[in-house]
Formats: sequence, structure tokens, C-alpha cells
Amino acid sequence: MDRYDSTTDSYIGRERPAVTVQRTFKLFLIKPTHYDDDGYVIQWMRSHIPSNSLAALNGIAGDCIDNRVLGDDVEIQITVADEINTRIRPDRMARAIKESNGGGMVALIGVQSNQFPRAVDICRPLIAAGVPVCIGGFHISGCLSMLPKIPPDIQEAMDTGISFFAGEAEGRFAEVLRDAQKSALKPLYDWMSDLPSLEGVPLPLLPGNLISRGISKRASFDSGRGCPFQCSFCTIINVQGRKSRYRTADDIEQILRANLAQGITKMFITDDNFARNKNWEEIFDRVIKLREEEGLKFKFIIQVDTLCHRIPNFVEKSGRAGVNRVFIGLENINPDNLKAAKKKQNRIGEYRDMLQAWKRIGALTYCGYIIGFPNDTPERVLHDIEVLKRELPVDLVEFFCLTPLPGSEDHQALDAKGIAMDPDMNNYDVEHVTTAHPLMSADEWQKLYHQAWDAYYTPEHIETLMRRAITFGMNPSKIKNMVVSFYGTQKIEGIHPLQGGMVRIKRRRDRRPGLPIVNPLLFYPLYMGESAVKAFKFFKLYWMCQRILKRVKKESAEKEYTDLALNLDHELDLS
Repeated sequence: MDRYDSTTDSYIGRERPAVTVQRTFKLFLIKPTHYDDDGYVIQWMRSHIPSNSLAALNGIAGDCIDNRVLGDDVEIQITVADEINTRIRPDRMARAIKESNGGGMVALIGVQSNQFPRAVDICRPLIAAGVPVCIGGFHISGCLSMLPKIPPDIQEAMDTGISFFAGEAEGRFAEVLRDAQKSALKPLYDWMSDLPSLEGVPLPLLPGNLISRGISKRASFDSGRGCPFQCSFCTIINVQGRKSRYRTADDIEQILRANLAQGITKMFITDDNFARNKNWEEIFDRVIKLREEEGLKFKFIIQVDTLCHRIPNFVEKSGRAGVNRVFIGLENINPDNLKAAKKKQNRIGEYRDMLQAWKRIGALTYCGYIIGFPNDTPERVLHDIEVLKRELPVDLVEFFCLTPLPGSEDHQALDAKGIAMDPDMNNYDVEHVTTAHPLMSADEWQKLYHQAWDAYYTPEHIETLMRRAITFGMNPSKIKNMVVSFYGTQKIEGIHPLQGGMVRIKRRRDRRPGLPIVNPLLFYPLYMGESAVKAFKFFKLYWMCQRILKRVKKESAEKEYTDLALNLDHELDLS
């Protein structure tokens, strides 16, 4: 696990007064992953984007160090780890805390619903060893915000001695640390009714050696929280609120310079909808100044809605600020489905204009597409995907099963009606069916989810994506690489690309409790064989895409390309 050495470095460069340290408090900040369908922890040699929640808590904890919240004679030593690329050993954490003369605690950070079972499993041996542990994140916050009582899974964990934190930790974490120091953590810290301002609070930052475990060495931070829309499947609006709270341009510059000092220039701004951050223009203007006057070539991924291109100067300033990838909440192209999900802001007629606006600044576009709305059938979904391919110039599409996530209005409504939902939170990863559908069986729905990926990422459409990229002056090799990564992770690894990485790691003993630990004489040959087969399949996919790329480049030099998705005069045809 990566160590943030608090004895030599203070948070974002602030100097700490010299004191005589007599005791050391060991603080472990852990972002858990979850289990795959065989019960093994999902983990990679190299992962994608690090957790913003982990960065935020690391910053908050660093501020607690600077302010000596446990006393002038106590040094807090922070260990930060993201389980997606680091093995978590509860026994070693417990030993380190027991051997420390100042105690310690383990905090499970940013725990989503699908990560909740794994988080609890990490906590059990720690509780048995007498170590204070606390779980925070969207699962506990969402449940408390939308349900009339604490769900059984949380109550059961609480009864074992696990503490829970609901809400946001800015200005509140010092209380948790003091209670842990006294081995007196409260069962529940509930701050859901009091969301803090983001001005003047500690800034999110991870140590560079943890970020370097990512494939592209990309940091993440939030410039704001909250979203004004009302999508019924969304948890953001009920956990972070519908009122925009945001950091200042000075804050963002500090974050960027702190990451730059670690050699990090690629960032993911994790705001659910950066276009609705009321401070977006001031932030972009500051970044543009850094890029154009100081030559600091930052690159960003942002998330936006489908009407963002209507905001004056938004797309143009995004390009100047260094935005080169954009995730867009397209969700669906069926008007009835969008209406059912309260996605009123999505105007299908605007989609092509919006996507072309992003292409004109050279940004790669990702769109989420949800399967399982009440009107969906296999025939309708596959038809709509063909329309999407023909009519809209989106680059990458990632598919999701409509999932009643705890914290969403959908989950609240099903719970109130007593409608059955999957009791295993590990399956709430938006790629498993977790409740009934009026027109499809669970098997049909699950099969359709996999069919959707195959229907979009055909060789013919991959070629189309490359041709469109060339038309807009973009490098088609980026399409090739992203298709191999996105489609390959789902098709070959059987894992959604948002949980993907490079080179899957499976450890024999890191398996969900209740499932057998396989004999090493059987496990390792099977693991090696499985890895070899996957490597071969990835090579085949890569080679296919490479051959398409070579042909497209040759033909593009001979003639220009156009299609319906590139023709703004063509009226969108959903038939």
C-alpha cells in the first residue's frame, strides 16, 4: 500500500511547526473494490482513474495533521490505498495499529453499493482484532437520505461494531479521529442534513506514487458537487443535493499545481455535470491562462449533459482549457424512456448538434446508454442501437443495466411498494439485473445487455468511428485504442470498462467468504491458462482494429467521408 509520509510532507506544501512527537496514530484510508461473478476481488496491475473520494479524504486528513487535531504530541501517519490496484491485508493493518503507541483506525472511503459487501468483509477481521473501523460513501449516504429506516445489511454490520459515516467529511473528520483515538467511535455519524460549502476546505490530492499505478497517470478531483436535474435513477441528487456547490478558481489552480509538482498533467473532473457548475467559466478561464500564458498543458476529462453546447462559450472554452474527453449522459434515444426516467433535459433533436460541437474541438465523446427502461424489449433496444450508430456521431458508448441504486428515487419507489430487488449489493454494479422488468425476463434482460455491446462494436461500425474521427481532424488511433480497452474489457474480461484496468490480478485467498479456497495445484494452472486465453483474445481484437485502421487511413487519403451523422441538414430519424 502506498504511504503518504506525513512526517516529511504537509498537505499541499504547507509547513508544519516543529513539535516533539511522542505517539503515532496510524490512519489507513482504503477505497475497496468488489467481487467478480466467481467471488474474486476485482483487481488490476494497472487501473484507470483513481477515486476522487480517496483524494478528498486524503486532503481532509492532511489538514487534520496540519492542525494537530489529536494533540501536539501525536503524529498522524496516513497510508492510502485503492484496492483496484493494491492488495489489502487487514491482518497487516491490524498489526501496525496494535504495535503503534498512539493507536489508529481504518476508514473505508467512498463505498458504493456494489462495494459494500467487500468493505464489510475487510472490516470483520479488523473488528475482531479490536481495531476501530468506519465505512463512508454513497451506499450509506444514499440509504439514509431515501429510506425510512436503516437497511438490514447496514444494521447488521453496525451491530458487529462497524461505524458508519453518512454525508461529506469536510469539517467533520477530526471528530471521527478523536473518537477513534479513544476507541469510542459512534455507530453512526449522520451529516446528511448539513452539506458543507466547498470554499476554503482542504483540497483533494493523492500521492503521486498511487496515481502512477494508473494506466495513464491521471488524477481526479471534484470542482463542484450537486446537480439541478431530477433523473429518477440517479443517486447524486439525493446524496450531494441539487444545489450547486463549487470550489474557487484559486482552489483549482492549487490542485493543478500540486499535481503538476508530482508530474501529473492529466485530470478527471468528477463533477456529475460540470456544465451546471456555476463557477465553470471562472475555472476554465484560470486553466486557459495557465495553458496559454505559462504553457502548462493540462488535459481533462469532464462529464456534462446533452444541452451543454447551448451554454455560451462552454464548448469553445472547454477546448482551450484542454478538455479532450467528454462523458455525456445520453442514457437513451427513446423519448418514452427518457420521460419515464424524468430525463426531461435530454432533447433528442439536439444530440447531433451537441456531439458535433465536441468533435469540432477535437474531444473524444463517451456516452452512457441504459438498458431496461419499462418500454424496452430486445427488439426495440437493438433497433435503437442501430439508429444511434447511423444518426449520431458519438465515439464510445458504454451500456448499463437500469439499476435501482440505493439512494435513487427508483430504489425508494420499489422499496416502498415492496417490489423484490436483489438482496446482494455486490450485484449493484450496473451490469447485473437486480429487479424484475415488465416486458423481459431477467435472463432476457441480462442477455440483451451483452448483445448491446456486440451490436455497437461491430467491425463495420468501428471503421465508421475511425472515418468520422479523420473527418474532424482527430487521430483515429485513439478510437482503436479505446475500442480495444472498452469493448475488450467487457467482452473478454466480463467486467464493465468503468471497473477495468490492465492485466487482471486474481489472488487465491482473496475470495468472498463462503466460497471455497481452490487448491493451489488447480488454481494457478487455471489462472495462467485463463490469462493466456484472454491475452490472445485481446491480441485478436487489437489486430482486427489495427487492420481496419490501416485501411481507413489509406482510403481517407483518396476521398472524403461523410454519413448521416455528420450531416447537420439531415433531420434525425428515429424510425
